[in-house]
Amino acid sequence: MKHALVTGGTGDIGTAICRELARAGHHVVVHTHRRPELAQEIAAKIREGGGSAEAVAFDVVDAAATGAALEQLLARAPIQILVNNAGTTADAPLAGMSQQQWRSVIDVVLNGFFNVTQPLLLPMIRTRWGRIVNIASVSALAGNRGQANYAAAKAGLIAAGKSLAIEVARRGVTVNSVAPGIIATPMTEAAFDAAAIKRLVPMQRAGTAQEVAQLVAFLASEAAGYISGQCVSINGAIY
Repeated sequence: MKHALVTGGTGDIGTAICRELARAGHHVVVHTHRRPELAQEIAAKIREGGGSAEAVAFDVVDAAATGAALEQLLARAPIQILVNNAGTTADAPLAGMSQQQWRSVIDVVLNGFFNVTQPLLLPMIRTRWGRIVNIASVSALAGNRGQANYAAAKAGLIAAGKSLAIEVARRGVTVNSVAPGIIATPMTEAAFDAAAIKRLVPMQRAGTAQEVAQLVAFLASEAAGYISGQCVSINGAIY
């Protein structure tokens, strides 16, 4: 049983990933920042279904708090599967974007990636087996009006993953990114009506969190051992 950490594990996609990794037989650490009760509930439901899970709460932007939480997890076992899913949005046209809006997204997505990933690398490398999956976005590949901060952060996440993949390639560790398009979540439903989805997506439907989770679980499996440094889009043939 390998230990897996999913940051942002209480969102729709994060929860689906946690459940899918648990179904694959891994012990899942459900991370949250502001919703510890929900993280505990998700972990409890996984256990009720016969899986293995626990919850942890910390702010990925706070390097000291993140390090302390990870140290406690590592005291029991190395984290061999890491899904960097924590993210945030603060949309605005760049001409009207505040420094706080820019920095807040960069902090969570990029600095959060570093704060979580860096302390886990050497313990993972020592096991000679690891899977790191970064959840990016179609916005990183195609851009999106009002999301210069989010697109920049997610594109940086993809680039950081490609560089890290090269660094750890000889150590049995793979690093990949997943770039979801329009996925059916409450946030997406508020932004895109059915007509917009049919216009934008050739498959004429939104994807599901479960479909994203299944892709992540594959990239975290033994079967994906020769796939590294890649960004896999899951977007219904948007482009």
